Parts: sequence; C-alpha cells; structure tokens
Amino acid sequence: MPLSIQAGLWGLLGGFALVLGAAVAYVMALPQRLVAGVMALGSGVLISAVAFDLMEEAWGEGGFAPTAGGFLAGAIVYTLANVALARFGARHRKRSGHQPDARQPEAGTGGGLAIAVGALLDGIPESVVIGVSLLGGAEVSISTVAAVFLSNVPEGLSSAAGMRRAGRSAAYIFGVWGGIALASGLAALIGNLALAGAAPEITAVTNAVAAGAILAMLADTMVPEAFETAHDYAGLITVLGFLLAFTLAHLGGD
Repeated sequence: MPLSIQAGLWGLLGGFALVLGAAVAYVMALPQRLVAGVMALGSGVLISAVAFDLMEEAWGEGGFAPTAGGFLAGAIVYTLANVALARFGARHRKRSGHQPDARQPEAGTGGGLAIAVGALLDGIPESVVIGVSLLGGAEVSISTVAAVFLSNVPEGLSSAAGMRRAGRSAAYIFGVWGGIALASGLAALIGNLALAGAAPEITAVTNAVAAGAILAMLADTMVPEAFETAHDYAGLITVLGFLLAFTLAHLGGD
C-alpha cells in the first residue's frame, strides 16, 4: 500500500475519535470527571509527543533556526486563529463539563460551525504530523497517533452533547464530525505527498510549526478545561499520560 494512503488511514483513525466521542455523548451522559480525566490524559500524551517526537526530530533535521522559527510561527498562527474563533462561540469546544457559556453562542446554533472549524484547526497540525512521520518508509509514530486519538475523544464528547441539547439532529452531528474525521485523513495524506522528497529543513519547519500549534492548543483549550472539572487530580493524570506516551515511544522504537 502506498505510504500516502497509509498516512491518510492513520490520520482518519485519529479523526475517527471525534465520531466515537460524539456517538458516546449521543447515547449516554458520562460523568464530567471521567471526560475531564480523558482530556488530562490526552494532554500529557500530546506534551510528550511534542517534546520527543516533533521538536527532537525537527532539531535533528534542521537545527536551531528552523526549529525555533517554526515553533513560534505555529504558536502565533494557532493563537490568532483561536482568538478569532472564540468570538464566534468556539472558546470552550473542548469543555468537559458539557455546560454552555452564557456569553457565547450555543454550540448547536451560531457556535456550531465555529466549534467544527475549531476542531479542524486543532486537528490539522496533528494529522499533518502523522503524514510526515511516514516519510522515507518509516513506521508511523504510535505515540503520536495515540496522542491525537486521546485528545479528540473528549472534544467529540463535549461538543456533540452541546449540539444535541441545542436540538441538532443525529444526521447533522455525525455529518459534522464525520466530515472533520475525513478532513483529518486527507490532511495526513496531503502532508505525506507534499513533503515527499523535501529538504530536511522543510520537514523540520513543518514538524516545529505543528509542535508550536499543538502546544498552544493544549495551553489554550485542553489543560484549562481538564483542570476546571478534574482539578484535584488533573496534574497526576497528565503526568500519567506523558509517561504512557514516553513509554510507547521508547519501547516501540519511535
């Protein structure tokens, strides 16, 4: 199977977590602390992926300047886009408590599209990284795929619950999240095709940009929302997620 197709399928798997989370939220109401705990675990896994998979690889391929420049650029672009989306109702798209913000549009009305675009904003850098990890015939980074999957589940849970409360149909809810899952797979496929044969400095910048965007996303959305509900244990659960990813990366030879 061509590497680009493999990349697309792995990206689709990471995006499918959104659909899975939406399906769970549609049929049952999970305890808020459980959802927050999953979010904290996913945060730890993503932090590990940023540190050991993305930044370390970017440094090894491109050196300091491309890595530092890409890292800052990714964080700046993500932050500006996130600030714009927050004004249209996507500020708490990863909200673990399933409670709408009275100051923001409802998740199922004007904010529904903003939440979907926000989820796409969160997922594109992660998916591109999955595609890049397969360049040169390398095996996919299991820790990165696990990080993407675990970060997407609570987003699907919380956002789909808000959409259902606002009266959105099952077709609308699963159409939105299914579309974003497909876009995640497409981003991984395009990332693999676009960077095949690229200079190491280009790959380094790409990994660093994704790392900066992901770390900014964690600080802006996942960590605050996880702490809001699971604050007593959020730190410990995040550390466990970091240790899990670290173990997967080293035992799996990533």
